[in-house]
Amino acid sequence: MSASTLTRYLETSIREDLKRKMVFVDGPRQVGKTTLALSLLGRQSLRHPAYLNWDDPQARARLMQGSLPGRESLIILDEIHKYPHWKNLVKGLYDTSRDLLSILVIGSARLDHYRKGGDSLQGRYHHYRLHPFSLGELTNAASSNDVRTLLQFGGFPEPLLAANARVWRRWQSERLSRVVYQDVRDMENVRQIALIELLIGALPARVGSPLSVRSVSEDLQVSHQTVVRWLEILERLYVCYRIPPFGAPLIRAVKKENKLYLWDWSQVPDAGARFENLVAGHLLKYCHFEADTQGYAMELRFIRDTDGREVDFVVLRDGAPLFAVECKTGERDVSRTLEYFRERTSIPKWFQVHLGDADRLIRGVRVLPFARFCGELNLP
Repeated sequence: MSASTLTRYLETSIREDLKRKMVFVDGPRQVGKTTLALSLLGRQSLRHPAYLNWDDPQARARLMQGSLPGRESLIILDEIHKYPHWKNLVKGLYDTSRDLLSILVIGSARLDHYRKGGDSLQGRYHHYRLHPFSLGELTNAASSNDVRTLLQFGGFPEPLLAANARVWRRWQSERLSRVVYQDVRDMENVRQIALIELLIGALPARVGSPLSVRSVSEDLQVSHQTVVRWLEILERLYVCYRIPPFGAPLIRAVKKENKLYLWDWSQVPDAGARFENLVAGHLLKYCHFEADTQGYAMELRFIRDTDGREVDFVVLRDGAPLFAVECKTGERDVSRTLEYFRERTSIPKWFQVHLGDADRLIRGVRVLPFARFCGELNLP
């Protein structure tokens, strides 16, 4: 099986939206954006005349001249956000050609952030975030084998589909090198590239715990504000993400601590934290899918009070909690913390997911395998 033979979960929605507006698709480097875009052209070739990559000098010159390929109903603009005035350029192409062709813009950074200068593109496009592969994309009936494969190799197409440790190690090294020495250099004004690389290397050990920026700044011997800025850069480049706490009237919730997770959970060394990061990735993908395709205001949060009691995740839609999820690598009795918060919040559904086989309802909490949880909630 290859990445080009798999239909990605966003393809149908993107095809529909391209009939009416431009579509922007961003996501982590090497998550499959180009493969998805080329599948919309019907031919997996980077030499397709409708595929224009800003990193290609010839394509760049054509775009600056406003010269588009003839007889094409769809054009793809890749990495064009690296041009400081890309928004004006895309707006001009769209306004002059909207009746003749559709435009798909893809990039390995948050396109909603890199909209610099000129008039707004508001109302001219729909925005999607492409995630790594998840259980819902791999199979119609996810199994424990699929979970173990995702845990070991992550959800990025190349290492996942190869399912080979050597391929995974080499891919890891090459991808992070490109993020640090190409993306950070091209997109941000950062001089201390070597320290950014040290920061990326320090993040996997901090997954799943409240992130102390002060501790990171002391380790790297840089200022608090510098670490804050660097973390924001890495979030914009889809290296990591942070989720905030959920507050409720009857709990003394922490307000400022955020938990950190990686887009590539296979980097996390601790087994429990890696499983938690895998679950976080699936839930964030669900939130982004609902927001991008249905227009809901979706949030992924966690619960933690001032006494240190914690529940891993809460999913909210339009400000209202839908369900809470606790992660356990083994089959255990229901966490007492779940019961404590269940009595003090309005969250309607509670789950404790694990890597075993047991499925049972215990004191109002559904304890079930993670694969079954994904299937029943229809996570993408």
